[in-house]
Amino acid sequence: MYLHINKPYGTLLQVTNSNKRDFFDAIFFDMDGLMVDSEPLWLESESEITAGYGYQWQAQDQVACLGGPLSRVGEYMSARCQGFESPAYFTQKLIDLQCAKLRGKTPLMPGAIELVRELQAKGIATGLVSASPRNIVDAVLDNLGGSPFPFSISADDVVNTKPHPDAYLLAARKSGAEISHSLVFEDSLTGVAAAQASGAWLIAVPHLVTVLESARVRSIKSLEQLSFAKLQELFVDFSTAI
Repeated sequence: MYLHINKPYGTLLQVTNSNKRDFFDAIFFDMDGLMVDSEPLWLESESEITAGYGYQWQAQDQVACLGGPLSRVGEYMSARCQGFESPAYFTQKLIDLQCAKLRGKTPLMPGAIELVRELQAKGIATGLVSASPRNIVDAVLDNLGGSPFPFSISADDVVNTKPHPDAYLLAARKSGAEISHSLVFEDSLTGVAAAQASGAWLIAVPHLVTVLESARVRSIKSLEQLSFAKLQELFVDFSTAI
């Protein structure tokens, strides 16, 4: 397999996949901003909370906190609010408010559930891997009428959540898959870092950030661009046009 490492296309970098496989071992999906369009709700929650302390949440604040983990977001909010409350207070306040919002509405990202269902119909192992705590993950899944995945992993299920690779490594073990032969979908730089650290192949669908492509990383605008057939092509040649 060859990957163009410069655009306009010029030099090619050879990338090989095992000839004993005909598809990725498993495919893992992030949740916030990838499966569900929850980022506007996170913005609402962060803005509402910090407004009570005289701080106007800005676009750059949302970008800085994109992808979590929520402990870091709590630290960030506490600092912006002059330490009026502890980081732990802001973290829990954000979790509680976001849970309430997500139980009321959880819009799906275009093409997300359709791709998951198509993959599962083809017998492909899938899983949901989130940096959000279990109560937020469950709030989203409950609002969807139940999980479309055989399992989900939250920040509470690992010692080190994203940007560490632990959650994706756990997902691979649960699936009986080799992470180096698995594919991850992510939207944030925190998630991208976790996926890359795990050794998985990665397709990013960036939200508010830019993800640079490389030998094992592709970047697209929407999951609507993908299908089982397209992923088969990408398995054979990860430089295939999307």
